[in-house]
Amino acid sequence: MSNIAQPTAPTFRCTAFEGGNRLASGSYVEVAVAVKQRARACPDAPILIFDDLSGREIDFDLRGSDRDIAARLEKQFANAAEPARAAGRPKLGVVSREVTLLPRHWEWLAAQPGGASATLRRLVEGATRATGDDRAVLRQLQERTYAFMSAMAGNLPGFEEASRALFANKIADMETHMAAWPDDVRAHVLRLFEGEPAAAA
Repeated sequence: MSNIAQPTAPTFRCTAFEGGNRLASGSYVEVAVAVKQRARACPDAPILIFDDLSGREIDFDLRGSDRDIAARLEKQFANAAEPARAAGRPKLGVVSREVTLLPRHWEWLAAQPGGASATLRRLVEGATRATGDDRAVLRQLQERTYAFMSAMAGNLPGFEEASRALFANKIADMETHMAAWPDDVRAHVLRLFEGEPAAAA
């Protein structure tokens, strides 16, 4: 058994490559069936499959019929929904502090759903996410793009330079360093970084 990561819920879309050419994109079931058909026609085809959310290489059990493959995958991910939250109010660890505001501010807060404290918490959370979430999303996009790049282009010219440009968020430079890569590989790198799903094939 290889060290390839197994498909992990809740990711359900992936893209398969044969060498530097995109073979198929779509749901796990669609891609697994396409890969099986191609492997049957060409047993030595160098096929790799990548999860679209993480950018990591994954592997499927392709034994049996197309229906068998679909049934296994559907069963595997039948309970992939987020776990239900326990009933009741969560423990927030609220700290009481004095806040000084103008009368009109207090009037506005008092008119908001949930009261002044809840409204202030929402405002602070929103302001925090406006900066922190953007950085977290960028990091996630960079990491999934790098995971794919390192697997598919680690030995290609310009890989190190393209990787540095990726993490410096210099995408124009990254594209320049990827110029000699296969078209489908370049296109998928950009899709992963831009957060776009690959078109179904």
